[in-house]
Amino acid sequence: MIQFLFPFADWGFVILRVALGLLLLRHGAPKLKDVKGTGQWMASVGFKPGVFWAALVGALEVFGGLALVLGFFTQIISGLFAIQFIVILLTLKRKAGLKDKEYDVLILAVLLFFVVAGGGGLSLDEYFTIIFY
Repeated sequence: MIQFLFPFADWGFVILRVALGLLLLRHGAPKLKDVKGTGQWMASVGFKPGVFWAALVGALEVFGGLALVLGFFTQIISGLFAIQFIVILLTLKRKAGLKDKEYDVLILAVLLFFVVAGGGGLSLDEYFTIIFY
């Protein structure tokens, strides 16, 4: 272990949260921009009613991505995203090879890390914990 870096450990949480949050936010924005088109696709792959699922997933990705960036309700939001990625892996990418699902598996692993570890010391979660406890 590189002990002189210990004081900066919380920045690792920030880097992961911001990168993943922005990625998910960027992925969800087009879903909300074209809920009808996304809904048609979702219905075609078995998620009916498609418009409902498109709006729900799009909202989760946009607002949940923003929440991850800020470290707000990190464990809950990460849990919801983990469910989403488990569903993706078990349905849409079930028959795909590892090469086609490696990013989804990596994202799921990071999400599960946040479920267990929380948002870190530099998060709104930590800020509100200090204020209210």
